[in-house]
Amino acid sequence: MGEEGEKLVVQQAETQPAEDEETKFGTSRADRKTSFDLADFPVLTGEEEDWRFTPLHRLANLHLPEGDDNLLTGAAPAVTVTDQDGVSIETVGRDDQRLGSFMVPDDRTSAVAWNSFSEATVVTIADNVNIEEPVKISVEGNSTDPAAQHIHVAIGANSKVNLVVNQTGKAVVSQNMEFAIGEGATANVTSIQAWDDETVHVGSQQASLGKDSTFKHVVITYGGSLVRLTPITRFAGEGATTNMYGLYFADAGQHMEHRIFIDHSTNNCTSDALYKGALQGKGARSVWVGDVLIRGNTSGTNSFEKNENLLLSEGAQADSIPNLEIETGIIDSGGHASSVGRFDEQQLFYLMARGIPEPLARKLIVRGFLNEIIQKIGIEDVEAAVTEVMEEEIADLEL
Repeated sequence: MGEEGEKLVVQQAETQPAEDEETKFGTSRADRKTSFDLADFPVLTGEEEDWRFTPLHRLANLHLPEGDDNLLTGAAPAVTVTDQDGVSIETVGRDDQRLGSFMVPDDRTSAVAWNSFSEATVVTIADNVNIEEPVKISVEGNSTDPAAQHIHVAIGANSKVNLVVNQTGKAVVSQNMEFAIGEGATANVTSIQAWDDETVHVGSQQASLGKDSTFKHVVITYGGSLVRLTPITRFAGEGATTNMYGLYFADAGQHMEHRIFIDHSTNNCTSDALYKGALQGKGARSVWVGDVLIRGNTSGTNSFEKNENLLLSEGAQADSIPNLEIETGIIDSGGHASSVGRFDEQQLFYLMARGIPEPLARKLIVRGFLNEIIQKIGIEDVEAAVTEVMEEEIADLEL
């Protein structure tokens, strides 16, 4: 088993002698440092496991390579939220007690963002409401001065809401985003990274799920020079469910990196993760790392994660690393899968054998590959908008 493959933690059965110590293979995701103190995260060298795929020279100083003295002082992207019944919007100072109530930075850029922001946007969905129209959060950048941003979204108990975060414009930003999901709530969140070409975006999107809540998080990334997102789900109550989906399309020179973490820390929780990426052009690069941790004090867990990458041209590179870490034998199911490759020759042969020209057949395969994630968004106008973007990308393919 390679270092980049599955990291499996095996604990000794309770029937074994107490003096037997548990045996661990690899490094546990549970052992990663979390802290609000920037000093706890040394200046990056690029040799760290969590950063070895990221081109540090392209981070535009968001990681403070010269040390901790100078924080990010640029203007953060502007945030606007649709005004709807049951939704309140506030701008608060960094001393607001809701901020960081469950989210703690777990890497240097997240800690830089936490220590650098001065004001945050707080969006609150009331308890016991069913909001039919999507709540839209627009994040629009208009500067490439390195900046920090913090957004906190709280969804009340037993409420149901669709939430769309649309990130556009030009920016160099390190961003922390929190989603506090109340008991029994159902939240469908779509985060779209449609940045301008020069944008550098490093972000942590962390969710805490209350008892019996349901959280769907869909990431769509196709804009920007470098985008590195860390979507994290933590279970704060039993019986919760998370579905984490993602779609990324990397063109020549773009770096798209997604590192998900699902922390099963309580009983009877379910998670499903599926990310898909398509890459074309010289220097197109994607990185996907999926960490699922099933802790030893849990039971009744169902979990599966999968990542698929389609290389559409020479010169594109995709790295895919699924990590499943199990500390207990009392689970219902758990698994992971990963693939990186070119076109499925059997699919191509099937279509061409029915008279479809090869270039068109290849585009049909790409369309079908991407559409699986688009259909999971569950918001009609957003699905249509993303489909239009993907059709433009497919139309330009030279296959």
